[in-house]
Amino acid sequence: MKKLLIANRGEIARRVIHTAHAMGIATVAIHSDPDAQALHVREATQAVALGGAASADSYLRGDKLLAAARATGADALHPGYGFLSENADFAQAVLDAGLLWVGPPPAAIRALGNKAAAKALAAAHAVPCLPGYAGADQSPERFAAEARRTGYPLMVKAVAGGGGRGLRLVAEAAQLPAALASARSEALAGFGCGDLLIERALLHPRHLEVQVFADAHGACIHLGERDCSVQRRHQKLIEESPSPAVDAALRERLGACAVALARAAGYVGAGTVEFLLEDGQFFLLEMNTRLQVEHPVTEALAGLDLVEWQLRVARGEPLALAQHQVALQGHAIEVRLYAEDAQFQPHTGRVLHWSTPPATLFGRAASGALRIDHALEPGSDIPPHYDAMLGKLIMHAPTRAQAIAALVRALDGTSVLGLPTNRALLAACLDHPRFRSGQALVSFLREPDGVLHDLRQLLLKDELQVVIPSALSAIYAENAAASALPCGLARPLQLRHQGQLHRLTVRECGAGRLQVGQTGSSTELQLTPQPDGSMRCTLARAADGAGNPDDPGGPGGLGNDSVRTVHDVRTVPVGALRWHWQAGSVDGWVQDASWEPATGADAGAGLGAAGSASELRAPCNGRVLALPTSVGQALAAGETVVVIESMKLEHRLASPGAATLVELLVGPGQQVSPGQVLARFAAAAASPPETAP
Repeated sequence: MKKLLIANRGEIARRVIHTAHAMGIATVAIHSDPDAQALHVREATQAVALGGAASADSYLRGDKLLAAARATGADALHPGYGFLSENADFAQAVLDAGLLWVGPPPAAIRALGNKAAAKALAAAHAVPCLPGYAGADQSPERFAAEARRTGYPLMVKAVAGGGGRGLRLVAEAAQLPAALASARSEALAGFGCGDLLIERALLHPRHLEVQVFADAHGACIHLGERDCSVQRRHQKLIEESPSPAVDAALRERLGACAVALARAAGYVGAGTVEFLLEDGQFFLLEMNTRLQVEHPVTEALAGLDLVEWQLRVARGEPLALAQHQVALQGHAIEVRLYAEDAQFQPHTGRVLHWSTPPATLFGRAASGALRIDHALEPGSDIPPHYDAMLGKLIMHAPTRAQAIAALVRALDGTSVLGLPTNRALLAACLDHPRFRSGQALVSFLREPDGVLHDLRQLLLKDELQVVIPSALSAIYAENAAASALPCGLARPLQLRHQGQLHRLTVRECGAGRLQVGQTGSSTELQLTPQPDGSMRCTLARAADGAGNPDDPGGPGGLGNDSVRTVHDVRTVPVGALRWHWQAGSVDGWVQDASWEPATGADAGAGLGAAGSASELRAPCNGRVLALPTSVGQALAAGETVVVIESMKLEHRLASPGAATLVELLVGPGQQVSPGQVLARFAAAAASPPETAP
């Protein structure tokens, strides 16, 4: 293996490049048109343009990948994860082209990549499986009959692929037809196969997975489990090892089942066997025939480089360790940083600022040190064609409590500005008592039984505490002269944050000192630019509320009895009079709305009185898949109006209230952008009062 083509993009391509170069192996990057200037392209030994933007025109084109290997003289191919990493036909084509395939044999991928086949193989080797149906008859009638036999609630799953796509929870029979249609559509779009299976749903399980590794000489071992229970939309957010719920005896049983399944399939290389654990019993979920996103967690505990192991096994070398030699030490946690808003809608855009605490990049970090795997830099564009994950932060420490505390600090010290991310939510999840106590299950963020609402309210409360100083920091950073000299007049200011208006007055006192009045209260704000480009905001508020907003220095003004708080705020402009800001653990978006005319419409969106109009807007970039309603139709609150596909997932956009659909502004197949108006409604007419007979 002298030259390795990496058939992927972003952080996993950089991760493989890092290890390959350390082993003296040259690398070939491939890229779509939007990724032409990406970091993985610049870091590889050489790069090949595939053309196109969508995955189907670039990273999923096996013929282009093999042509790139031939043109560059590559003798091996690493698929990363996602894209073609679990495509048995592509793996066979790589081998037929005379290249080393860094992955399991095509036969093993076929045996395990199809969930139905994997369940049958597992059951034959005493691996526990949930009851359900995975037969060839894919008719709605057969599924309805099998669902009655299996019982509700149940899960509808795509037999191919993964990543939460083609997965639907069905609570009752009436929901089954729509769930089958939606899951099949998403599976066809994502994996090219619409076959489904159903199985009994566990409502409050843990999601565990076991890392296995096998070589071509018959050795197969496991490297412990990872707990991936904290998820949203069936996609993992936080992974940790060891699991708080797994003792040595359970770990041995899980590992034995995982190894048995891998051996039964003739497996070679890195793989992950996933289980659900509830009430002390575990059941097979699936096996992923590739390296996982969360492999750094295992690397931290085992002190290994799993990509190096992959490359060595692909070269025919035996495993470096036997099962009894595996030593797992300490506790490791990984969080996935996504470009998404508070409703988990993916976002595209440009990263205007990116900074982190000191960290190891890709390599195994020392205990207590931060590791970050990413492909970001200021100016990086996040296109709509691929997954919304920006990177991963990994912390390894002697104890779980130490790892949690250190990772929360690392998230607070990480800054991503220019587009929404889940950074603040990740820190709030880690800091939640249920997670800290090791009791976070798959239902942790699932409404209505999860903690998501409470976390969102907590983050909003934290935002409100710093939104005004953050906004003033942004405004005066762009006009430093305004705060440098005193002004005797207070000027009105109107700020918009999350749809709400904040009205205040600001008087410049000179030398960066501002007097801020709001609803009878007074706050003194000192703005001090910092060497790193942030702004230190020191707030002083009268302890007894008796401060005089018109005379901060006079009697009743802010003095030694004031309550002081300090925030280091970083801001970037994201349009005219609008900024994205971050202050420690929270970040948000604020707009100077002082120049907007008063409209009386500041109460927020939604349907108003009968006959008033409302709009449905796209929350993210995407493509219209379906329009299940028609103009003139009466809609109930929550009824689906438009279905869009964005970053490989379907999003159902619903009516905000009882209404009549009066206008549809998009058609099937149309591309839409964030904020674009998709439909307009008229509120349902109020029912006339009943009259007595």
